[in-house]
Amino acid sequence: MLQRIQVRNRWKSIFKPWEEADPWLFGACIALTIFGGIMIRSVEINQGLIDWWRHWVTGAVGLFLAIIISRCRYQILLEWKWPIYILINLSLIAVRFIGTTGLGAQRWINIGGFYLQPSEFAKVGMIVTLAALLHEKSVPTVRDMLRMLAIMAVPWGLIFAEPNLGTSLVFGAITMGMFYWGNVNPGWLILLFSPLISVLFNNLSTPIWIAWVVVAGIIAWRTLPWPWLGTFGAVLVNVVSGHLGHLFWNVLKDYQKMRLTGFLNPEKDPLGSGYHLIQSRIAIGAGELKGRGLFQGTQTQLNFIPEQHTDFIFSAIGEELGFIGCISVLLVFWIICFRLVTIAQTANDNFGSLLAIGVLSMLIFQVFVNIGMNIGLAPVTGIPLPFLSYGNASLLSNFLGLGLVEAVASQRQRHKRWN
Repeated sequence: MLQRIQVRNRWKSIFKPWEEADPWLFGACIALTIFGGIMIRSVEINQGLIDWWRHWVTGAVGLFLAIIISRCRYQILLEWKWPIYILINLSLIAVRFIGTTGLGAQRWINIGGFYLQPSEFAKVGMIVTLAALLHEKSVPTVRDMLRMLAIMAVPWGLIFAEPNLGTSLVFGAITMGMFYWGNVNPGWLILLFSPLISVLFNNLSTPIWIAWVVVAGIIAWRTLPWPWLGTFGAVLVNVVSGHLGHLFWNVLKDYQKMRLTGFLNPEKDPLGSGYHLIQSRIAIGAGELKGRGLFQGTQTQLNFIPEQHTDFIFSAIGEELGFIGCISVLLVFWIICFRLVTIAQTANDNFGSLLAIGVLSMLIFQVFVNIGMNIGLAPVTGIPLPFLSYGNASLLSNFLGLGLVEAVASQRQRHKRWN
């Protein structure tokens, strides 16, 4: 009897540090990683590749790192925000000099045969830095917001210049999500987006664009601390943005325009910019309700869809597992998002809450854009589907983010655990 009690106490001591961790979040991410390996195997079964095995090995390494991080006090990162910020910028600068080029971009650093993509880890580093900066300001002012934007602009510019449009868009989503959660005035966030909206509206309809410029001016008048100057600046920026956007659009070559708008009418260039989208929609539609069966998809097994193990893994799920498989994947992502929001709401401090929201913004934006481009609702931007798409750096960065959030969850008060 005494021996049983000792064994039980030993097991309790082993798992005690994770008593407050979120098992649903850990379980959902592990399940997606395992399932991702299975789908990658299905895509590559006729090619003799072992990316599915590498996906699982990388996932195991990422899980190990996430467990270690979840044992640490995340508050120590407040003291390391600037070293982390400097490190991510140095790594992005290194890509410019010693980086390896692939798929028309210079994004990777070859370290002993392992291709490291600093831009993926920069996302997590930027979450830490931005959370630490917002943590210092209970109600950020316009000056605080502009200062943070200037800090974020350095790594964003380096990533955009690689060029890496997809990751640069993720940076924007992370910033907006964390700004909103960090009590930045929502009107200011709208004004930040207003130049992009002006570019879009000016190319679609002049009356709509003029109406939007007026709306931006009203928002500036009601939210900025200097109404007259702020309104004049907002109107001027939107007018200039609209005209410059129209000018730059006319400068673009036809193939560049097709890459940006091809998802609206992929049949216009079925063998070029629209090829991926057309084949992906065919695959998902062919799956119908229950799918053709695992390893049985014709589009998948005959390699009609390029990059299907990375950007277009969702099309393989749709063809082989059908509507039921797609909805099941979306349900698991919903569980992840729900748990991240819950952890953010019950965190012990604002810093931990902001870390959880930063990871949430990073993941949910990638899910929406990736699935959107698979079903023809978004342009092809090269954004992977978290935990499912093959990509060592992307998978590791997702698990690093998971470890940070689990560290926040582990330090919550016991009575808040399941709120």
